[in-house]
Amino acid sequence: MEITEKFTNNKQIIAFLTEQFPLCFTAGKDQAKPLKIGIFQELAVRLENEERVSKTQLRGALRQYTLSWRYLHCIKETIKRVDLDGIEGDEVSAEHAAHALKTLNESKEKAFANKKKIAPETAPKRTPKKVNVPTRAAKAIVEKVEILVTHKEAVHSELKLSQAVKVVLGKVPVSGVVVDIMKDDVQVQLDSGMTVKVKAKHLLIV
Repeated sequence: MEITEKFTNNKQIIAFLTEQFPLCFTAGKDQAKPLKIGIFQELAVRLENEERVSKTQLRGALRQYTLSWRYLHCIKETIKRVDLDGIEGDEVSAEHAAHALKTLNESKEKAFANKKKIAPETAPKRTPKKVNVPTRAAKAIVEKVEILVTHKEAVHSELKLSQAVKVVLGKVPVSGVVVDIMKDDVQVQLDSGMTVKVKAKHLLIV
């Protein structure tokens, strides 16, 4: 009897996806492409009989892929998203492009901060440039209050798959779709293509 060796890490799964769907997933120096909203559901169907990877592993690898700097760099307004066969569909919205840029900048800041903490003595001393960044705190608070007033907080037992929701990640909730409902948590795929696992109390019903 033939024994199928299962994938053990995200790197192997991403390499597999790149090989199976080269018009959708890219690797190395090749420029990444924005993934179609709901790409996880398509992958789950196409790889239903693939014994080497589970849906949980697939979800984790997809999350790592969409949170990579290379992928976040490609999420720009008006760029068309692609499905597993490389067929172009909807364009990246301004909201999704802004969210991707915010995520990219936060990731880089965290990485640079960790690097500086590890080797403070070897890092070259540089005079920080003063940058005037206009604050949007007041506007964000108003928007959040408006959303909380017009949207109902989700109840875990009432949630359904493919249900449109708002995820309260920061100051302003982000749009997404429920892709998996677990015992205590809910898996939501954001409109940017990324997936997050949150409690129902962090979700708002659209």
